[in-house]
Formats: sequence, C-alpha cells, structure tokens
Amino acid sequence: MINNKPKYTLFKNASYALDGLVHALKNETSFKLEILIALIVFPLIYFMPFELIYKLVLLITYFMIMIAELLNSAVENVVDLVTKEIHPLAKSAKDIGATAVLFTVILHILCWLIIGLHTFL
Repeated sequence: MINNKPKYTLFKNASYALDGLVHALKNETSFKLEILIALIVFPLIYFMPFELIYKLVLLITYFMIMIAELLNSAVENVVDLVTKEIHPLAKSAKDIGATAVLFTVILHILCWLIIGLHTFL
C-alpha cells in the first residue's frame, strides 16, 4: 500500500508547521489581521490588573481564535482543491469553518466582559 505520508521526524514535522505558518502569513488576510490584533491584545492582557489565571484564559481564548482561523483556512484550501464549482456542500464546509472562527471570537469577547466585570465591579 502506497502512502503519501513522509517518514516522521520531529524536525521535519516542525518545518511543515513553519511552512504552514509562513503560507498563512503570506496568503490569509484574516490570519494576518488576527496577528496584528494580537500585537495589541497580548500587551494589553499583560498590563491589565487581572489575576494570572484570567490573563491565561484571555491568552488561551485568543490563541483559539488563531487556531480556528488556521483550520478554517485549511478547510477552504481543501474545498478549493476538490472543486472550483459553487456546490452546496462546498459552501456549507466553508460556512461552518467561518462559524467556528466566529464562535471563538464570541468566546474571547465574553471572557473579556466577564473578567472585566469581575475585576472592576
């Protein structure tokens, strides 16, 4: 049986991950925007007078946004590879990926609201 998976090595797999990151930074507008926003959000989280656990929650939920965006981009790339036609299933796959990103954004905002209210009220 022929398999398109190369032999596993830690350094080779790390290079694939870096290739994916470089590709996303070059080609994915939403991911580039999220990285720019992170340059504001991460220092803001650091300097806010929140308990450490709350800072970790905010960092984790922001990373979840970026992870969801990367997975959404992967789904979109696969759909575009499989078909160039407008197909209901292709649209559904892309829309569901976008919904996953939206839900992580909502989660992050809710965490900010809850932590902010808990800290300042």
